[in-house]
Amino acid sequence: MKHFRFNCAALVIILWVALGTQIHASGAALSDRIDVTDGFGNRVILDHSPQKVACLYAFSGHVVTMLGRGRDMAAIVNGLKKDVMLRQLVPGIKKIPVPAKGGIINIEALLNTGCDFVFLKPETAKIQAEIKKLERFSLPYYVAGYNSMAGQMKTIESMGKILGCFEKARAYTGYYRDTIERVRNRTRQIPQRERVRLYHSVNEPTRTDGPNTIEADWTSVCGVINVSVGESLKEKDNKHFAGMEQILLWNPEVIIVNQEGVDEMIRTHDKWSAIQAVKDNRVYGIPVGISRWGHPGGLETPLAILWTAKTVYPGLFQDLDLRSEIKTFYHRYFDLTLDNAMVDKILANQGMRLRK
Repeated sequence: MKHFRFNCAALVIILWVALGTQIHASGAALSDRIDVTDGFGNRVILDHSPQKVACLYAFSGHVVTMLGRGRDMAAIVNGLKKDVMLRQLVPGIKKIPVPAKGGIINIEALLNTGCDFVFLKPETAKIQAEIKKLERFSLPYYVAGYNSMAGQMKTIESMGKILGCFEKARAYTGYYRDTIERVRNRTRQIPQRERVRLYHSVNEPTRTDGPNTIEADWTSVCGVINVSVGESLKEKDNKHFAGMEQILLWNPEVIIVNQEGVDEMIRTHDKWSAIQAVKDNRVYGIPVGISRWGHPGGLETPLAILWTAKTVYPGLFQDLDLRSEIKTFYHRYFDLTLDNAMVDKILANQGMRLRK
């Protein structure tokens, strides 16, 4: 009887150890699993990082490249082929297929690329028919959407997890957070009555920043009064537009534009001539690097903050060496060594995007 009890006890211990080992092994496997949720509430669970990705949003292509996976892009949007610096970083980008246009996916062309993961733009994710195309063929996807700096940083970190490059992503968002704090520590001291009224032109002269957007968020760090934020704007396809009469009434002291040539048009066109910024010759083209700085889908938001703060308040940021900051940024995050001529082109927003 004692012998039987001993054997039973031994059996229980063996089973307990075996079960414990099995649970531990299962737990280890689970800990390696990728589990992220995008801004649309779409949960992505992967056993391993994808090998070939489709970047159907320009922002995602910039992030994938920054994380060192640019050569693993199997599909892209056409806009990425226009970025001069991206063509240098991903030499074969001209030949990468473009299986989507205007947010509509050609699913046959996408499948032919052999991609095993898709990064989507928010506008595409809102179209249920496009999501069903991916789900029908069990293609996992992540919506790279956000409307704030915090949301953009979370998106970059989530993409880092998906691509197996989380530490690189965290290094970038660490710099991003430090930049916000560096600038905010100075601009928070500016009295409200002394804050400069700023108008931000996005792609088109009268397209501008709406409320609850990343542009409204990052310009606030610079200590300016963004004249369009909180005002009544026309909205179309998630873009915000002001009327010319509104802009005249706002009478901004500084105008910044992110589309090459728009700054010159504003400076020289009669209907803009009564605005204070034009009178004082304070209309500036925002620099363009890998992407348009400060654009809703742009990656270089920290540089946009530094440039805008120094441009609007040169005395407050006279010790900021922007050229050195630019060289360090692109070397650290894109492994690019820029000469002075390239820095000049970036700052002048000249020739950084190819024409259509």
